[in-house]
Amino acid sequence: MKNNYKGIINTDRKLFFTVGKSLFVGVLVGVVVVAYRWLLGEAESLSFAMYGTIRGGAAPAVFCLFAGLAAAGAFIGLLVRRCPLISGSGIPQVKGILLGYFQNSWLATLLAKFFGGALCIVAGLSLGREGPSIQLGACVADGFAQRYGATRMERKLLMASGASAGLAAAFNAPLAGVVFTLEEVFKYFSPAILLSAMTASVAADFVSKYVFGMAPIFQFPVEGALPLTAYWCLLPLGILLGLSGALYNRVLLGTQSAYKRVSFLPDWARPIVPFACAGVLGLCFPMVLGGGHAMLSLFTLDTAAGLLLAALAVKFLFSMVSFGSGAPGGIFFPLLVMGAAVGAWFGQLAVTYAGIDPVLFYNFVIISMAGFFAAIVRAPITGIVLIVEMTGSFSHMLSLTVVSLIAYLTADLVSSQPIYDSLLARQVKGNRRLHIEEDTDKKITFEIIVQLGSPAAGKKVSEVAWPSQCLLIAVKRGGREFIPKGRTVILPGDYLICLSPLSIEAEIRKKLRQLVTP
Repeated sequence: MKNNYKGIINTDRKLFFTVGKSLFVGVLVGVVVVAYRWLLGEAESLSFAMYGTIRGGAAPAVFCLFAGLAAAGAFIGLLVRRCPLISGSGIPQVKGILLGYFQNSWLATLLAKFFGGALCIVAGLSLGREGPSIQLGACVADGFAQRYGATRMERKLLMASGASAGLAAAFNAPLAGVVFTLEEVFKYFSPAILLSAMTASVAADFVSKYVFGMAPIFQFPVEGALPLTAYWCLLPLGILLGLSGALYNRVLLGTQSAYKRVSFLPDWARPIVPFACAGVLGLCFPMVLGGGHAMLSLFTLDTAAGLLLAALAVKFLFSMVSFGSGAPGGIFFPLLVMGAAVGAWFGQLAVTYAGIDPVLFYNFVIISMAGFFAAIVRAPITGIVLIVEMTGSFSHMLSLTVVSLIAYLTADLVSSQPIYDSLLARQVKGNRRLHIEEDTDKKITFEIIVQLGSPAAGKKVSEVAWPSQCLLIAVKRGGREFIPKGRTVILPGDYLICLSPLSIEAEIRKKLRQLVTP
């Protein structure tokens, strides 16, 4: 009997319905992430009020504070042990689910991440909201897709759209959400991904702006763009940011390893360390608490360079201790704040010693955020679009691009790996119980693009050493989708639709990437 795969291909005809579902996903994600964003805002205000009340108080109050922080840290540790996928930012976990490495209990993960992340912010940990928002968006979409998704491929597409919507609602940045999904999560362009993610992101952004208003996240008093005659400053700045980003990645991974090497500290007790540090800093140096909103007031020409560097150093170390412990929270906002601090320090030097006009000071603050992001995450386009949307200024596109490019190349030259790829690799290696163990009779289709110069490009289908248990069922080329034959030549830019057992999807994807990438 001849196999008939027409029921699971012709994806373009089904795209209209997928986009419609993405619209509902975007609205749902917008509501959840807006609630989370509001809760974290209240939690951060409560944190500063709590430390402000206890600061300078009697010894019993301080003792009660640290006892409460220790108990909260232990609770978070036990929560992470119960729901391992809530550890850290959530972005590597979302990538792992989409690539087939992990299975997800969407409701348990959503609730644990929602309230666990809020508790961490109440304590004052140096964590952000963007990674959790992306994971919350993916969880909401997963729950929706399990009920209304037509195929497993469509369910994962809806999850990616939910992740994109989560970032859009967290930062009022719909374009950044779309680009992040393409550049960081999938690492290739697909019309289906683009349209679905864009629909969900715009819907979530509409909900977010309806609640929080149209104002951008960062409102720096920028007056004019950096002139071309001052672009020579971007070379040393980009190199500095690239090296700083490489250091950030190395220290963050090293901190995770250090926690694991401390044999007397069980995994559930690790969050107690940053909770205790938050207590000390909350009483002595509160501006570094939380995502870093309080540090924004330091980024002026009048701030002493020593204070700026001290705040940067403490924020850096506190972020390492917070994230390395596995507590639920992201790194986006803290790293943007640290990048801005580097830019503020560099801007002070440029104004004082290089004759740069003082009105251009905030240019260095803004472009440094994008450069630091590019060096750490290695998603420069996402960083550029994110900063443009978060500042509401389009006059810095060229300088943002130049600094991001230099920072990216510098980090690459010192062999620094993208942070989310490194974190995902560690989780895949160290969390075997998260791996999917499904019946091999369950199948999944997925899409992968053939890149120029790859081993499969230019070869006939019959000449390619396809992975065992992987079946090529369709090729999309130039807007046309067809079932290939053995003599069909695979061309660069082709989208290959493959069928594999669900239980070994991640392994099949890994082998296929070796065939379709240079």
